[in-house]
Amino acid sequence: MQFRSVLIGVCVAMAMPACTVNLDVNDRQLLGSSVTEEDHIRDVLTKQQDAWNAGDIDGFMQGYWQSPELRFASGGSVTRGWQATRDRYHENYSDRSLMGKLSFENLETVLLGDNAAVVHGGWALQRDADRPSGLFTLIFRQIDGDWKIVSDTTTSAG
Repeated sequence: MQFRSVLIGVCVAMAMPACTVNLDVNDRQLLGSSVTEEDHIRDVLTKQQDAWNAGDIDGFMQGYWQSPELRFASGGSVTRGWQATRDRYHENYSDRSLMGKLSFENLETVLLGDNAAVVHGGWALQRDADRPSGLFTLIFRQIDGDWKIVSDTTTSAG
């Protein structure tokens, strides 16, 4: 009986490398892994991407500072405030086909101090009709222990 348990354990262990597990910052901390501020910031972006791809704009918005001072610049205009930015997203992406599947790429994080960072990167939407993409510059601040986007400048590639 003991041999059978060991054999099952070995089989499970051999199968594990084939499994892909995405651990968030909290999971990595529980496992004793070292977690950097950059990891915390990237975790915000991962959660945003996951929320977007689940069709959850309000979940996506949790990465932003919930303040009237939030700045969002895109399409040649500036929107001020969390609520106005949320409303803009809901208006421009009113259904799942418009939202498509979001991916971020080429992320570059520069820590500016203990509680501020800039993230440069690219974004792309995969939709049935088209593949819009562009660049972004995000300014993050650590507010009440959480990293939040306080300014977002997003451009489109055309």
